[in-house]
Amino acid sequence: MIRFIDSNVFIHALLQPRRRLKDHEVQIKEGAKKILERVMEGEEVSTTVVHLSETANILESRISIERTSQILTSILNFPSLKVMSVDEQEYSAAVAYSSHGSFGVNDALAVIKMEKQDMTEIYSFDKHLDGKGLFRLTE
Repeated sequence: MIRFIDSNVFIHALLQPRRRLKDHEVQIKEGAKKILERVMEGEEVSTTVVHLSETANILESRISIERTSQILTSILNFPSLKVMSVDEQEYSAAVAYSSHGSFGVNDALAVIKMEKQDMTEIYSFDKHLDGKGLFRLTE
């Protein structure tokens, strides 16, 4: 079964902290690293171009554009990563879904894309995805 991988997995695994992390933050970072290691070793996952763009935006705010480009090139070269496109209709549906206030546009987009692909498991650290008919995995 292919799982969806949320942008926060990439972000937690790749960014160097600017301060000493609290115990629960260390657990999140370690979980994200384990997930990314398995993907690099061949575990099949899917994400969207929007989620990679979100990753890029956050990385660029913390590290150089050149280093961000190198990281994203590496991610895009993972043979086990399927990057799904997003059309205007899907994005509009995500905006409408998020207007109910339960979670943001990109998380709504993940749910929509997962439903279309019959996916039920997501690697994510966003607790608000719990109880949405998904199985959220953190390592």
